[in-house]
Amino acid sequence: MEKTPLTIQVIIGSTRQNRFSEKPARYIFDELRKKENIHVELIDLRDWPLPFFDEPISPVSNKGNYSNDLGKKWASKVAEADGYIMVTPEYSHGYPAVLKNALDWVFAEWNNKPAGFVSYGNAGGARAIEQLRQVVIELQMLPIRSAIHLPVEVYLAVRNENVPVNPELFKALREGVRGDRVETFFKELINLARTIKAAGK
Repeated sequence: MEKTPLTIQVIIGSTRQNRFSEKPARYIFDELRKKENIHVELIDLRDWPLPFFDEPISPVSNKGNYSNDLGKKWASKVAEADGYIMVTPEYSHGYPAVLKNALDWVFAEWNNKPAGFVSYGNAGGARAIEQLRQVVIELQMLPIRSAIHLPVEVYLAVRNENVPVNPELFKALREGVRGDRVETFFKELINLARTIKAAGK
């Protein structure tokens, strides 16, 4: 039986100078593109310079009627996806304000879609991911159990490399006691996205 086609967006959750996040984001993007019937789009928040949310009505209540032109375009872009992978650093036990703002700008467009997280930094970005899980649940998204926490040895091996990074430098994510964490992560996200889409949610 033919598998349900899906669109997955990989969101680069940092816009700072000399950011690291585009390196794992591009790796995840390239690996996910190898899957059949999966259209993958790399979303760079540098290309979406949204103002801090200042609409007069909350996205929960505005029924998609955004007054900001870029906000309208962002809502349309978010709506195109069947699932999301958010790649984020950990800043001060949390995640970047630019990512929170991008999440806050829309509501219905996120609803009933799975989200997975890739992070790095102190504690492998675990605290940033825990905060993101709470936020996406409030947006009526479904965070998957698995996450990809970049170990220090991968971060150090990759940090001075140019994009795209040699995928061999990420091989620790696919080996070791816990097995292939990337494949597990993809399987959870894709299966949940296909289940939801098939249900017509």
